[in-house]
Amino acid sequence: MRLSAVLLAPWLLGAAIESEKLFGPETPTGPYKHPACLEELDNGDLYLVWYGGGGEYAESTAVFASRRPVGTKKWTSPRKIAADPFRSLGNAVIWQAPDKVTWLFYVVRYGENWSSSRIQVKISHDRGESWSDASLLAGEAGMMVRNRPIVLSSGEYLLPVYHETGEDREEVGPDSTSRFLRFDPRTRKWSESGMIRSKKGNIQPAPAEIGPNHLVAYCRRGGGYGPVADGYVVRAESRDGGRTWSEGKDSGFPNPNSAIDFLKLRNGHLLLVYNHSMSQRTPLRVAISTDGDQSYPRWRDIASGANSYAYPIALQLRDGRIAVLYTSHQRTQINLATFREDDIGPPRN
Repeated sequence: MRLSAVLLAPWLLGAAIESEKLFGPETPTGPYKHPACLEELDNGDLYLVWYGGGGEYAESTAVFASRRPVGTKKWTSPRKIAADPFRSLGNAVIWQAPDKVTWLFYVVRYGENWSSSRIQVKISHDRGESWSDASLLAGEAGMMVRNRPIVLSSGEYLLPVYHETGEDREEVGPDSTSRFLRFDPRTRKWSESGMIRSKKGNIQPAPAEIGPNHLVAYCRRGGGYGPVADGYVVRAESRDGGRTWSEGKDSGFPNPNSAIDFLKLRNGHLLLVYNHSMSQRTPLRVAISTDGDQSYPRWRDIASGANSYAYPIALQLRDGRIAVLYTSHQRTQINLATFREDDIGPPRN
């Protein structure tokens, strides 16, 4: 009976999940590496970015990049691709558009707190070998970026951003909002595109278009970092292609004031990756919906134990595998887990 169970459900023993450390505190970019973002380029290379330095609020933090050329297992030595001579940088997002232009979005911190930040952008026409000069994308104080853009059925790009308020480094203000910027590749212009408000505040939205003009976004909750009994991922919907959004409501997924990611797979299934806890950034859980966001009966913890597994970024690779990038060890280590959807296992009661 036990042997049959293993043969029928090897995922229960943790089979088929490949996890690897990419960079740790020994990397010469500085010990801090949080968060990181990953893209698979059109030539098959994997391109990794993060902001690094001495710590979250350290002076002279910068954005670094490393590449794993297709057909190899070795990552190139990190190199600095964005910096400011007078200010420190923050979250960086790497993304290649359908026209092969590669975009780098990143945060520049103008003051002592993140509520002073703005968003800058660079582009590359050679897969990140060289970059344009920086351009200011969002100049309102408190604007930041965390998750990758998506391509809408209209052909426009939707970039999830957020506006964080308050001067408390340990509290996300209740008037903090998830926001979106829209890019029309025909006019090459960006415009504002909707806002998600919620009772306790919400930031770092992760959207997916589950049907034509029908979008769902899951967002990191506001509030503090202490233990709570009512801390949940915030969920909102749009029925007009992301131009307006419903009020953000608590979902059924716990959230310890930690980033999440939400991804529509090529078969239409939905993948949510988040910390299944209201007080700790562990475990890091992947949940799958096959019924259009109605239920998530298939789930699996891909990292767990006495550590902090945070800031996941998910993408589906060209070979069908799913890659989840996340940080650990007090924000000093970048890790990559790869698996196939079937490895998450069957529905659970």
